[in-house]
Amino acid sequence: MKPLNIGLIGYGFMGRTHSNGYKRVNDFFPELEHRPVLKAVCGRNAESVQAFADQWQYESIETDWRKLIGRDDIDAVDICTPNNSHAEIAIAAAQAGKMILCEKPLALNPAEGEKMIEAVEKAGVVNTVWYNYRRVPAVTMAKQLVDQGRLGRIFHYRANFLQDWTISEDVPQGGAALWRLDVAAAGSGVTGDLLAHCIDTAIWLNGSITNVSAMTETFVKERMHTETGKMEPVGIDDACAFLCRFENGSLGLFESTRYARGHKALYTFEINGEKGSLRWDLHDLHRLEWFDHADEGRLRGWRSIHVTDGEHPYMDKWWVPGLQIGYEHTFVHQVADFLKGIESGQKVHPTFRDAQETQRVCDAVLTSASEKSWQTV
Repeated sequence: MKPLNIGLIGYGFMGRTHSNGYKRVNDFFPELEHRPVLKAVCGRNAESVQAFADQWQYESIETDWRKLIGRDDIDAVDICTPNNSHAEIAIAAAQAGKMILCEKPLALNPAEGEKMIEAVEKAGVVNTVWYNYRRVPAVTMAKQLVDQGRLGRIFHYRANFLQDWTISEDVPQGGAALWRLDVAAAGSGVTGDLLAHCIDTAIWLNGSITNVSAMTETFVKERMHTETGKMEPVGIDDACAFLCRFENGSLGLFESTRYARGHKALYTFEINGEKGSLRWDLHDLHRLEWFDHADEGRLRGWRSIHVTDGEHPYMDKWWVPGLQIGYEHTFVHQVADFLKGIESGQKVHPTFRDAQETQRVCDAVLTSASEKSWQTV
């Protein structure tokens, strides 16, 4: 196997998921020609990043991401930092000739995204964004059914992503743990954090979104900022709902909130077509619910497909039929697809350019909510 030296920047929750993917991918995809090597991890706190490196067996650490990018022994840079640093790091990595894997969303806004796309395409470096829900076997199977025309003409697409972790007014904003509540670091709230996943999946399954009409709400207007210790205005959206039209003529309905008591990570989508419908729920991620109008009338109804057979997407790499995998395996799949792309010379989707389409939809959603008007994407 050819080594592929990974330089990870950021070592929080997503750093863990990515590291696990790199470590396990060759165990279950033995045909791959490359083997990820955990060469270096970068973080601002030397003691903390060393502890992470020791736990995950990274060979070395850096406390300055510029030094990591400048190293000759780094092949691919994995960006797991807050959203406001994605563009600067990615552009520098591209100029250094590194492959790039970037956490979602791509950037703070489409203008930053364009600069990132220009940099990676000018440098000709492999690039991808970690929209991992595409790699859930049941979601990939949904893609196959849509592409095969099994649903016929699509009429409706609806999705939601519900959480409840910011309801308390005592939750602060900012800092290493809660940067997602700080507009300067995150750019937006649930729109860029949660709806970006829903939008990426929707575009992948159902095509481009052409225009949107949105509303947002910030329920807690002020929170203490971790870094200043002062009460400061909250600039992110706590909740967002929007209507949209797709290029194929179908209608979309999206909702996301961090104020849905009882929901920790409820991500669902449903597609209704002339010939059938399908729906999926992250809480039961192996099941794809399917309705086929061509079934005999007296037996016609929703069926539950347990996507664990060897003929289902990715599942031939894992266990026997009926035994499940989980959230962490989507990152193994994305690493595997990344390595296959390197070996075949094909683009690894979603590319930065793919992810920019989601960025533009998010931007249109936020503009629509602010101006209380329909916006063209």
